[in-house]
Amino acid sequence: MKDKIIKKATDMFLKLGFKSVTMDDIACEMCISKKTIYKYFSNKEKLIEEGTEVVHQKIHSMMDEIISKNYNAIEENFELRKMFKEMFQSFDHSPAYQLKKHYPEIYEKMMATEIEDCSQVFKQNIEKGIVGGIYRNDTDIKSAVQFYYTLIFSINENTMLEKDAYELELKALEYHTRAIATPKGIEELEKQLKNPNL
Repeated sequence: MKDKIIKKATDMFLKLGFKSVTMDDIACEMCISKKTIYKYFSNKEKLIEEGTEVVHQKIHSMMDEIISKNYNAIEENFELRKMFKEMFQSFDHSPAYQLKKHYPEIYEKMMATEIEDCSQVFKQNIEKGIVGGIYRNDTDIKSAVQFYYTLIFSINENTMLEKDAYELELKALEYHTRAIATPKGIEELEKQLKNPNL
């Protein structure tokens, strides 16, 4: 039952907003009493916290799946982008923006984990690209990782609408790639940018 509550509540939070969904709404949607929800979660914040953790784990297992498919480094970044589009395209408002605005403590906690995990993914991607000859050998990996995640997270936490964030993320990805790509990498980037489904 606890997992069902987390799943339903998280879907509702992401679609309708963390602030606007109440415990009553969740109970009503699930045809259970509010008391049942409080049996597992002492308050709404606890439910949001556990929900964001579940989303975090789901995102990272999907990212691992894409990485295991052995795309070249630039293609991999575009495949990850596609995954995020499929996950979040039905939402009007950026979940990160909402969380930061209404539940800053939960947001800060989530971001600490997120930055660590994403830095690792970005670092491996750059290393893979250098080996594959599409990123330059002299790339300062640590700085490139830091610049890129600063851009991405800044876009997500400061952009209210999900579709605007998505467009800006593409610009950030192009900017990041051009900064470290070899001529061969630029060719791959141009190929990916021609995809009409971006």
